[in-house]
Amino acid sequence: MNESKAHAGAAYIEGEPGAALMKSTSALSVLRVFNALRYSEKGMRSAWRDEAAFRQELMLVAVLVPLTFWLQLPRLDTVLLLALMALVLVAELLNSGLEAVVDKTTPEFNALAAKAKDCGSAAVMVALLTAGGAWLALAGPSLWMRLGF
Repeated sequence: MNESKAHAGAAYIEGEPGAALMKSTSALSVLRVFNALRYSEKGMRSAWRDEAAFRQELMLVAVLVPLTFWLQLPRLDTVLLLALMALVLVAELLNSGLEAVVDKTTPEFNALAAKAKDCGSAAVMVALLTAGGAWLALAGPSLWMRLGF
C-alpha cells in the first residue's frame, strides 16, 4: 500500500494484497485526535464549497440558534431544538458524502444508486421537517408573544 496515503497511527496487514486498514494502534494519541479534527474540517469546508443545500441549512441554523437563545425557552426545549438543528446538518453531511460515493462509483444511471441518493435526500427532508415542526411548536408561541402578536 502506498505509504503516502496512510493515516498516522494506523496499522496495516503486512504482506496481504490490498492491505486492509485496521483500527488505530494509538487510539488516545494527540496526533490521532488532531488528524481527526483536520479531516472533519476538510469535510466541513468541502460541504460549504460544494453543497448549496448545506450552505442554506447552515445559514438557517446561524439565524435560528441565536433566536432560540433570545427567546429564553425552558432549558430542555432549547437543548432539543439545538440538537434537531444539528441533526439537519449531520443528515446533510451524510447525504452529501453518500452522493459523492455514488457519483464516483456509478457515473451512469443505476436504479440502486438512484435509490441510495433518494433515501439520503429523504433523510434530510425528515430531519428538516422534524426540526421545523419542533421549532414552530416549542419556540413559535414565544416568538409570537415577543413580537406582540
